[in-house]
Amino acid sequence: MKIVSLFSGAGGLDLGLIKAGHEIIWANDFDSDSCETYRLNIGDHIVCNDIANIKLDEIPNCDVVVGGFPCQGFSLANMLRAADDERNKLYREFYRIIKGKKPKYFLAENVRGILSLDNGNAIKKIVKDFSDAGYRVKYKAFNTADYGVPQTRVRVIIAGTRKDLPEEMDFQFPEPTHEKINWVSISKALTGIPEPDDEKSKLKNHIYSKYKVTNRNFTGHRETDPNKPSPTILARGNGKGGVCAIQHPKNHRRMSVRESALIQTFPIEFEFIGSMGSMYRQVGNAVPILFGQHLGNKLKELKLVLA
Repeated sequence: MKIVSLFSGAGGLDLGLIKAGHEIIWANDFDSDSCETYRLNIGDHIVCNDIANIKLDEIPNCDVVVGGFPCQGFSLANMLRAADDERNKLYREFYRIIKGKKPKYFLAENVRGILSLDNGNAIKKIVKDFSDAGYRVKYKAFNTADYGVPQTRVRVIIAGTRKDLPEEMDFQFPEPTHEKINWVSISKALTGIPEPDDEKSKLKNHIYSKYKVTNRNFTGHRETDPNKPSPTILARGNGKGGVCAIQHPKNHRRMSVRESALIQTFPIEFEFIGSMGSMYRQVGNAVPILFGQHLGNKLKELKLVLA
């Protein structure tokens, strides 16, 4: 299918969809480092601009619109989250483009906090908006570890099918490929990766935060179990401007940008642009490529029927 991607970031979801056989014909993000990363690794079709400044006629017609609209205001980690958070309103831009371009399908990705925001009223409002725009809407929370990603990352996918399509053409969520007993561990995912300080290492972006390892029961500070999937790779900092990277499975340091990207299932040759903090944020904001590919495979099934 021909896909328009909004809030694309470094292109995690887009790369997964491309691997499933789709074509990203237009993409957008506001962050200049993310756009440079995207151009280097995926293509020149990304427009670096505030989505609010982009008119509908500047966006090509497409089969699908996808996007993970900024989720900081929805995050369970944000104790001040509220329905009127300015960042939450960016989903209205996503809505504007869905309503205006009328793609056959849309997929929106967000954190699970969106389900409890404003006592559940936020997700009801979002569903109603898209329903009024002409779509049958469904949503579900997914743990990406159930899909072969070496990370317990829970995200919500909101899927819409245009109402003029028959119900048998509704987008169907992918079924899990892994059970808890055979989740991919962080140690397995990082097998063979040398230490960043190894002079023989030629890996790109293999630099890491020197932020102190402190094993306490707090987000980003918990001891990493080498025999389980990684905790959620974070995009947020430690409150002082730094990045709070997840601890390496040996718990002797923080994971490098490269290691964090491997946990997000980015290809090992994928190169990030920007400062170390910027690169960590790009990785943490991304949809794991492998999970994006599972979503893309379900779209491919629909494309075969549409054809």
